[in-house]
Amino acid sequence: MENKRIPDIFACRVFSEDVMRERLPKDVYKSLINTMATGKEIDASIADVVAGAMKDWAIEHGATHYTHWFQPLTGVTAEKHDAFLTPVGGGKAIMEFSGKELIKGEPDASSFPSGGLRATFEARGYTAWDPASYAFIKDGSLYIPTAFCSYTGEALDTKTPLLRSMDAINTEALRILRLFGDTATKRVTSTVGAEQEYFLIDEADYVARRDLFYCGRTLFGAPPVKGQELDDHYFGVLPPRVNLFMKELDEELWKLGISAKTKHNEAAPSQHELAPIFSTTNIAVDHNLLTMEYMKKIAPRYKMACLLAEKPFVGINGSGKHNNWSIATDGGVNLLKPGKTPCENKQFLLIHAAVIKAVDEYQDLLRISAASAGNDCRLGGDEAPPAIISIFLGDELDRIIESIIDGSVYSNKDPKYMSLGVPYVPSIRRDTTDRNRTSPFAFTGNKFEFRMVGSSQNIALANIVLNTAVANSFREFADKLEGAEDFDAATDTLLAETFKAHKRILFAGNSYSEEWEKEARERGLSNFKTAPEAYEHFTDEKNIALFTRFGVMSETEMRSRREIFFESYRKIKNIEARTMLEMTVRDIIPAVSKYIGKLSESVNATRAAIKNANVACEVDIIERLSELLSKTYDAYSALERAEKSAIAKRGEVEAAFFYKDTVEAKMQALRRVVDEMEILTAREAWPMPTYGDIIFKI
Repeated sequence: MENKRIPDIFACRVFSEDVMRERLPKDVYKSLINTMATGKEIDASIADVVAGAMKDWAIEHGATHYTHWFQPLTGVTAEKHDAFLTPVGGGKAIMEFSGKELIKGEPDASSFPSGGLRATFEARGYTAWDPASYAFIKDGSLYIPTAFCSYTGEALDTKTPLLRSMDAINTEALRILRLFGDTATKRVTSTVGAEQEYFLIDEADYVARRDLFYCGRTLFGAPPVKGQELDDHYFGVLPPRVNLFMKELDEELWKLGISAKTKHNEAAPSQHELAPIFSTTNIAVDHNLLTMEYMKKIAPRYKMACLLAEKPFVGINGSGKHNNWSIATDGGVNLLKPGKTPCENKQFLLIHAAVIKAVDEYQDLLRISAASAGNDCRLGGDEAPPAIISIFLGDELDRIIESIIDGSVYSNKDPKYMSLGVPYVPSIRRDTTDRNRTSPFAFTGNKFEFRMVGSSQNIALANIVLNTAVANSFREFADKLEGAEDFDAATDTLLAETFKAHKRILFAGNSYSEEWEKEARERGLSNFKTAPEAYEHFTDEKNIALFTRFGVMSETEMRSRREIFFESYRKIKNIEARTMLEMTVRDIIPAVSKYIGKLSESVNATRAAIKNANVACEVDIIERLSELLSKTYDAYSALERAEKSAIAKRGEVEAAFFYKDTVEAKMQALRRVVDEMEILTAREAWPMPTYGDIIFKI
């Protein structure tokens, strides 16, 4: 694709502001844009006009249907398509789309996870148009981003609490800005850029492995003789098939207005990354979900499969989703930008203090927002942060905070530029912070990078937590400062008190080290190593108080989500255990048994043909494999019994912990003996592609 075409195709499938300006009456356009810009309630009287314009535009671009596109609590999106067609008698039909149909839809709510909010016989649910997210065309349908709620009004999705959290941070951030004399800003929004890591493997290998096909990750697999030790894949030349995939992915995303910016090979073989430019958070969530969908959709066109699981292969890097979070004004000012002299920028320091306070006080919620069965396999492993939440700020900010705490004068002597010692290579401006790739929550110049979120996860919950927790800090700060007689002195005192009280969350060292785990425990930081351990704390009293205080989630909505967390974990581990059992008894045991038989036939034939033939090698392999085969069946039987016990558990919480504590151990025991058999079995006899076959093929 020629570069000159990019501006022409960008957002060509989006009912964007330019399209609205062209197709809507001026007063309707202004009303809708005002709603999008300020978050004010939509004027229902304009709905019919907007719906008619959307319909005409969509039909001109080949659409025949429309759908309310929403985000139920499944982790993926949902849609139900209705045709614009309306019969009018006489064998004729017209194309219609009303404001009522735009504003409200009615999908069946009973078949989506609700955590007890809806019974099976209580089927009614509603989708409601989100005018702050642009409608778009995909696969012949007009897609309308919507919120999803129950008949009784509870949020059954991730978008509704996200929009509420964005309102919360706007309200409280404006109070802070007003304290610093900013009367021009009318709205503050959180913004996100979500870096997406993923694997691309050959489609034939994907289909040939039941674990990849059913679970998205390998449940068996001996280490390959070469992994990522040489670091030769990282930022390396894009393989031709991958390059073609990335080009088509970029073009399809650009058409949807998704600003795919950066693409490269990641550290693990067959691993890659895509990063977009920042968007407002609700749009960034929509865009990331579409990005994952298109990755999965486009890969087969190049005879590949896209893996979004957090740890598809043991022993090499897993995949995360770095959630780069910031806050900005409607005037385009990034409130996390330090400026030339951050030590003198009290507004920047106060906002930073609010984030530090929020992360420390609600570290459990942040950990929960990244908790999943898949991410349990990744956190603490290669190129992934540990399960302990901490903040990295960089040397300069660390020193500024220390000076504020102890009341000393800060003096920055760091050079602003550095020379590479080559005359014709220009000097490079140094950033105010280095990067700490082991930190789960790092300041990277003008944003915070939350690196704990898993590659397959919806980023909504992480940003709901960040928005709400920071809004809470802003509210407490504003309550203290709005009535202060001496604002500057009160701000200085508040900064010192806040930094001192929450200093424990700051850490600049190696977060992978055992020493840090011990130190974190001494500091009183939480360390929930698995998802069920984290989920238990979602409805702690302080967390319920936080979300209900800002109307982001009711206590009922929170308790339903806690139930869904455990239910999802239990179901995923159940599928994985059953997949292991099926692969073992239907593929692995028969294949190894057949191979032992062939080796035995070879030994007998050799002995018959050659007197006193030396067949010690073959006999040794036969004996070792026979012993391992027996151990495999024992491990299979133990897992089968544990799985039956897990199924018998009545409560979701009890079942989830049983899977974590008992079934998972049986799964690992079975894997160890099977992986040992793989090493001793001839390549052509092994019933599935091996790690070495898969990760270096593309």
